[in-house]
Amino acid sequence: MPTYRYKGYTTTGAAASGTLEADSHRAAREQLRQQGVLPAELAAADQEPATGITGRFRSRVPVAELSLFTRRLATLTAAAVPLHEALTALHSQERHPHLKGVLGRVKDRLAEGATLARALGDEPRVFKQNYVAMVAAGEAGGALDVVLLRLADFLERQEALRRTVTSAMAYPVLMSLVGGGVLLFLLTFVIPRITGIFADSKATLPFLTVALLAVSQALRKGWWLLGGSVAVGAWIYSRLLLKPAFLEARDRWLLRLPLIGGQLQTLLLSRFATILALLLGSGVPLLRSLEISGDAVVNRAYQAVLLQARTAVAEGGSLSATLGGSPLFPPLLVHLISVGEKSGTLVESLETAGRSFEREFEASTARMVGLLEPLMILAMGLVVGLVVMAVLLPIFELNQLIK
Repeated sequence: MPTYRYKGYTTTGAAASGTLEADSHRAAREQLRQQGVLPAELAAADQEPATGITGRFRSRVPVAELSLFTRRLATLTAAAVPLHEALTALHSQERHPHLKGVLGRVKDRLAEGATLARALGDEPRVFKQNYVAMVAAGEAGGALDVVLLRLADFLERQEALRRTVTSAMAYPVLMSLVGGGVLLFLLTFVIPRITGIFADSKATLPFLTVALLAVSQALRKGWWLLGGSVAVGAWIYSRLLLKPAFLEARDRWLLRLPLIGGQLQTLLLSRFATILALLLGSGVPLLRSLEISGDAVVNRAYQAVLLQARTAVAEGGSLSATLGGSPLFPPLLVHLISVGEKSGTLVESLETAGRSFEREFEASTARMVGLLEPLMILAMGLVVGLVVMAVLLPIFELNQLIK
């Protein structure tokens, strides 16, 4: 009989972990449920558990791999291949090690009689709420292949957006690292070597040189204080992350940042409109769709507004009227939702809004990168130029004294 390792919580909230023997993954879950344990992690004992920071990285499945799996599964289901047979084929050819293990467990749950949505839902680190909800709606409506194709398209668009952000950030980050490294090298290695020359001189050093020497000495002798301050700051920040009020205040502050705030808002609006359109188009009820799309929009300022909207809709109110009362949702989106509600084309209106915000994000990102590149070069030139001037000015004065 297989042995399973689990970690979870009891009904009283106490942590629980250990091993148990069961005929299957499903039987192990049922056994834990009878014991009053809610499992957060459940895996065969011969599988290395994914815990901690390194475990989280090992357990991540790239979006590109997930979209490829989804498209392949859509192709097989469209060809009327039984789900268990399709998962068996995809599992056998999967190369990504973690996704292969996930598909193996999903396949086993299907063999035990679980629905595809239930089998995928037991792997929340890989298959998010919107993914599982759309699969469930597709199974219930007999259009699983269509839903899977929509999911694959959505994942590919999300991956394209991720690449856009990554490529936009690559150059500024690289320039910052190079500039910071050069500056640190000058301050900790070059400047101390010429300090003796300045010390032996009776000439009055320029203010720029004095300031540079002070910074250099502080870095060499007070590095432990600087490192300790960073460590304490990181610890305090990690504690604050446990407080919901701080998280909401941080998210609202991010939206107010120059340049970045506008970009973030456009990206969040694109994600909200696209996911809500996908869920509604797949047959997921509006209230459930608002709940899932609210969770997918990770900014807590938006989540608070969407929670209010869900409550208002549940009481018979209008989605557009509720969103229109918040400055976080622009008139363009509110108007499109209002038109969609009145004409019965809410899905199409949301798809239009999602594509519009996506194109706006890509265009504004390209403009921002084009502006950042010369600014970064200018900033690096100014910093290095100041360091060079601080070194050369007293040398010129020494030459004048010698003459």
